[in-house]
Amino acid sequence: MEYGLIGEKLGHSFSKEIHESIKDYIYELKELDLESFHKFMEEKAFKAINVTIPYKEKVIPYLDYIDPAAKKIGAVNTIVNKKNKLYGYNTDYLGLKSIILKNKINVQDKNILILGNGGTAKTATQVLKDLKCKNIKYAVLEPTKDDYSFENCYEYQEAEVIVNATPVGMYPNSYGKLIDINKFNKLEAVVDVIYNPLKTPIILDAIKKELKYATGLYMLVAQAVYAADIFTGTKSDYQVINDVYKKIINQKKNIVLIGMPSSGKTTIGKKLSKLLEKEFIDTDILVEEKLGMPIKDFLNSKTEQEFRKIENEVVMEVSKLNNVVIATGGGVIKNNKNIDILKSNGIVLFIDRKLKNLIVTDSRPLSNDIDKLTKLYEERYPIYLSSCDLHVKNNYRLNDTIQYIIKEVTKWNY
Repeated sequence: MEYGLIGEKLGHSFSKEIHESIKDYIYELKELDLESFHKFMEEKAFKAINVTIPYKEKVIPYLDYIDPAAKKIGAVNTIVNKKNKLYGYNTDYLGLKSIILKNKINVQDKNILILGNGGTAKTATQVLKDLKCKNIKYAVLEPTKDDYSFENCYEYQEAEVIVNATPVGMYPNSYGKLIDINKFNKLEAVVDVIYNPLKTPIILDAIKKELKYATGLYMLVAQAVYAADIFTGTKSDYQVINDVYKKIINQKKNIVLIGMPSSGKTTIGKKLSKLLEKEFIDTDILVEEKLGMPIKDFLNSKTEQEFRKIENEVVMEVSKLNNVVIATGGGVIKNNKNIDILKSNGIVLFIDRKLKNLIVTDSRPLSNDIDKLTKLYEERYPIYLSSCDLHVKNNYRLNDTIQYIIKEVTKWNY
């Protein structure tokens, strides 16, 4: 390996795409257990590497030189091999600082609660101190007398900014959440260093509370640009951070289509998938595969509640994916959790077709006559509106609808 990333689990990583968009080299991902990690560091068979969980502190004894800033932090995420001597740096610092500033989160004179006490938490501590925060407390798994546990951290009601520096909420366990931010009365902002999913449960909670927030993808791109410069001994135009971020976010984000049966979700979804080079997924098809029968047959013998449970399981599976177009069943919005899950990696579009243009068919037992369809439309319409990120009217030329969607989702600031 010449350039790459080492860590215990890297199935969630976007680093290969990011680095290869920044510089002209091959960037590899290398998963290492603890024994393999020590052997890898002893052999020094690389030109330059990044380091992630759980080795940002464990690499330090192997270094011949550690940059003063990284030494002060106590964690290293970037290592360069110069004539078989290892030089360590911390570019996470610049990445984390960049998302706080970019999102205009004011930490000066603020009380901070950091979740976790590992290498990333150490980096966050130094960033926040340098930005002149007032006070920092920690919530950790095994608290000392000076720390909080995740259960009693709500005693720290002075907390104005929370930073998640743990892997909880990261793919594939994308729905994990350590704390309930609604219990903090003075909270102003939430920062999460996780980038996969694009929005973690704690970030989605922050959005609902209309708090300022910062997510991890921009941090990942920024630190990668700084690391790539150290790898190659060059200096980038830092506009590249924004350019690569926009490229990666447009590649990774999903487009989720909600709306009434026969509103055009499948037709629009298939066209979008081709034009945007994203895989198309129809949750109704996946539900039928899981049921082993058509939905109408299942609903003839089972309850809608049983159907919705299966639908939720499918939604949880597909929402973990990246770079897909997802057409959902008309009633997916009946479960609030579905929308949160779909928004973790996606932009939710309400495909709105007038009632008079909707079609009654026997394949949809919940709307197989005009009275049922009308009732569903009236019940669901306000929920579609409140659930969506983008309202798309689909009553005229299909190509106009498609072009409008592409224009809007491409510029969407996720």
